[in-house]
Amino acid sequence: MTDPAALYLVPVPLAADAAPAASLPAPAMERVRALRDFVAENARSARRFLAACGHPGPIAEIGIAVLDEHSREEDIPALLAPLREGRPLGLVSEAGAPAVADPGARLVAAAHREGFRVVPLVGPSSILLALMASGLEGQRFRFAGYLPVPAAERAAAIRELETRSAATRETQVFIETPYRNDALLADLLATCREDTRLSVAAELTGAGESVRTASVREWRAHPAQPGKRPAIFLLLAAARGPRR
Repeated sequence: MTDPAALYLVPVPLAADAAPAASLPAPAMERVRALRDFVAENARSARRFLAACGHPGPIAEIGIAVLDEHSREEDIPALLAPLREGRPLGLVSEAGAPAVADPGARLVAAAHREGFRVVPLVGPSSILLALMASGLEGQRFRFAGYLPVPAAERAAAIRELETRSAATRETQVFIETPYRNDALLADLLATCREDTRLSVAAELTGAGESVRTASVREWRAHPAQPGKRPAIFLLLAAARGPRR
């Protein structure tokens, strides 16, 4: 049963070649098909996702408002108009879980401020899938988002993550835009201690999925670049050991 005063957070398959039914359970798919109003980062890809879900449509007539990194804060409350009019609203990410490393978090915050119910639907999260598959510390972990782009700042950020990991026994999780993946990996291998364990999970749930966890020493001996694929990076530093 769909709550007319609820914002539904709709996960989207991580891989472009993955069918929604392979990532979302049947109850979530049913909920998606029942919604008629959505907010998405990209309306065109959201319509493709809804069509793949078997939404009864017509797809071209579904209301999809855009919320992206360029959206102004003062414009966000207007996106909740369907809820104020008594209709449920769906928030769709470009891939994976909405509102996690995603501009949709601002819409969720606005919904809470106005007292609307927020309902997360079950579906894929690249962060949790990568952590599950890494074999690194899953009791304590921290998602650090994107690291700085300038080389000196990035190296400093990597050293800070490694130091924190060693001190707290906490897995550090971070991401990069696909075209900078190989540069980030090179910086990690150049900066981290050789006994730090590094995991790279690329194209999760897709046909080219790969997950590799090894020490930095082993990565240096047998490098394998993720290339321009969606990827998640994780590191876990040893509690002791000199920097090499």
